Amino acid sequence: MAEDRPATVEDLRRCAGAMPHVTVQRADTDRPVYQVGGKSFVFFRTPSPDAVDPETGERYDDVIVLWVASEEEKQVLLAQPGTPLFTTPHFDGHRSVLLRGCDVGRFSRQEVFELVADAWLSQASRRRARAWLDQQGLR
Repeated sequence: MAEDRPATVEDLRRCAGAMPHVTVQRADTDRPVYQVGGKSFVFFRTPSPDAVDPETGERYDDVIVLWVASEEEKQVLLAQPGTPLFTTPHFDGHRSVLLRGCDVGRFSRQEVFELVADAWLSQASRRRARAWLDQQGLR
């Protein structure tokens, strides 16, 4: 990306929507679900009792779920110093990481694109993933 700046939630939505073969469920709401081949790769979660403010106990209303390729990748992402990515016990064993919308700006647009692209690659068919990687010159 020519201009790299802190990312916004809208940047994340645009990146997810721009990936190939994407359908959006609940596109007319503030909690869309981005899918490839019928599999979710990014979705905006409804407030849930497992993701709460530790001081007030209020449920976070801005949690975004991003798929990852493996449990190992999840652990690597979560172990990065200062990362805004997190998980909850509800997502133990689930190939995903969580990110609050208010923390998206802690990533650059390029970093958000990479998170979204990795999420898409983790759910896309091998054929679609290979074609996209070839198109990007990444294979």
